[in-house]
Amino acid sequence: MSRIKTTVLAAALTTSALLVSACSSGSTAETATNVADGKPIVNKENWPKKVPSSGLTKDLTLPLEAYMASYEDQVTVEQAADDLQQSCMKDYGIDLTLPRAGANPPPSDNDANIERRYGISDRGQAEKYGYELPPALQERTEQTMRDLSGVEVEVLTGHTKPEALKDVKAGGPISSPAQGTKPARSEYNGKKLKTGGCIGWSRDQLGLKQADPSIVAQLAGDSLTQSMKDDSVIKAIAAWSSCMDGKGHPGLGDPYKAMDQGVTADGEPSQESIALAVDDIDCKTQTDLVKIWSAAESAIQDKQIAANKSQLTGIQEQHGKEVAAARKQMAASAE
Repeated sequence: MSRIKTTVLAAALTTSALLVSACSSGSTAETATNVADGKPIVNKENWPKKVPSSGLTKDLTLPLEAYMASYEDQVTVEQAADDLQQSCMKDYGIDLTLPRAGANPPPSDNDANIERRYGISDRGQAEKYGYELPPALQERTEQTMRDLSGVEVEVLTGHTKPEALKDVKAGGPISSPAQGTKPARSEYNGKKLKTGGCIGWSRDQLGLKQADPSIVAQLAGDSLTQSMKDDSVIKAIAAWSSCMDGKGHPGLGDPYKAMDQGVTADGEPSQESIALAVDDIDCKTQTDLVKIWSAAESAIQDKQIAANKSQLTGIQEQHGKEVAAARKQMAASAE
């Protein structure tokens, strides 16, 4: 399962063209604070827990998670930046309402995706949804924005509206973000434009850096791959496979193949997929697969952290500074 929120923060704050593309959806109605179906835009009850509270991964964390941004922290930084951008735009006489952050939460708190890292792990959910996500995580809260004029894009981003976005249709592909852009005009409404526009200014205010934290995700990907070569994990997976075979599910070499087989085309769980999912988890319980696998991977990650301690510590410290600045900004805005 790929992580839904790969980099919510990066997408919102470091790639201004993505924001511009959202503004170019063709809608003229600002509904960032008003959803037609009456549901709350941001429902924290649907946010993933920082540590699983049920299933085979209950209370389970991996060492590298200490260096991953939690969903709550990502939303905090994104919303603080959005608030600053709106304030900045207002200083130029432009009223802009940006979509609220946190409206469409991912199924897990961070890039470890611990709940499904070793396949599905929650029997209660499996009994209801099979391999599918709960309905609340499949729904999307749409927040439309009015189209931004060329000058508004300049004030917001510090560059002209990308040529590729002039003819873009809602939901259509977008070319390279910087294609056809030029530096923005020097001033608007008698005020000098900020370097990088209001987006760049918001980043500066919060102390956001362009440091690439993808090393954490890369290490986590490597640790998972390496763990599958561990003798204890190989044996546990083999035992799980044998258990599944005994329950009438032959040919499943690992839990990922069970997930591939169990996911339905229409997203609606069938009785067959539910039965497969329940047997999958029961076999994991019987063989202690998740416990064995996570222990092996944790040992690998401990070594990775030791080998990359300086870089990982730097990422962790920078993240802490950004979140602290974002919280301070949001507190000030609420006064």
